Amino acid sequence: LLGPVASRLGQKRLVIVADGALQYLPFAALPDPASASDRSTPQPLIVNHEIVNLPSTSVLATLRSQLTRREPPSNQLAIIADPVFSARDERLKKNSNTVVASTPERWDRLKGTRAEADRLAALINTDKPLRALDFEATRELATSGVLSKYRHVLFATHAEVNDLHPESSAIVLSLVDEKGNSRDGYLRLNEIYNLKLSADLVVLSGCQTGLGQEVRGEGLIGLTRGFMYAGAPRVMASLWQGNDLETSELIVRFYRSMLKDGKRPAAALRAAQLELLKSTRWQAPYYWAGFVLQGEWK
Repeated sequence: LLGPVASRLGQKRLVIVADGALQYLPFAALPDPASASDRSTPQPLIVNHEIVNLPSTSVLATLRSQLTRREPPSNQLAIIADPVFSARDERLKKNSNTVVASTPERWDRLKGTRAEADRLAALINTDKPLRALDFEATRELATSGVLSKYRHVLFATHAEVNDLHPESSAIVLSLVDEKGNSRDGYLRLNEIYNLKLSADLVVLSGCQTGLGQEVRGEGLIGLTRGFMYAGAPRVMASLWQGNDLETSELIVRFYRSMLKDGKRPAAALRAAQLELLKSTRWQAPYYWAGFVLQGEWK
């Protein structure tokens, strides 16, 4: 795939505008053609390259136009994590006022996202981050306008992606309230399009959040495009279903590189991926290559 341009890659940043099935490939994990001749096992492309994905070049022009017309948000980080998906969740108070609703058991709790939220909050020294956990991780909060005040927005939860009918795709937030009553916790794509965000970056720390329906010439229409339309010039999302623990590890290292070391998002993602690649426990691409950054790289 990369052989025809091997002589031109050097150690440059690579901006990938892929087509068709190539949009589902983790380019970071592909073998670097420059290392193929002198190594029995070629290095992954991420070793020598910062990698960014774009749905199309027209999207980049739109994103840059949006950035010139807005004021930067006043707060640093908003975290929406560890929602309550079932009335049988252990977090429900066991008292006479609790109603055990017949909510479907579609989603398992992602306990690692809570530790992820705690570790990320500890990285912020300048102001207090928004931490919407448990029953507070709601669709109502996401659509209330409060997220427009934050530079970085993280959704650490499940996503429902429908590649045939992308309008049905959604971020899954709390599906029951404190008393066990059912609530609508699906932040759907049309609602995402209508969010008014000022965030530099939205991170979707869920399963297959980067997928969607292919539209010729415009890339994948899905959750990432929804957040870009809402005002985020960069969206980090996943290509496949990952392990809760390893996903949290990658996300924490990514934010540490960005918030503590001052790296731009694309460079911070590369740094986090390289850390896992060099480790004994998480060096397989399954653990680090699933997350991709889409949008502006500056």
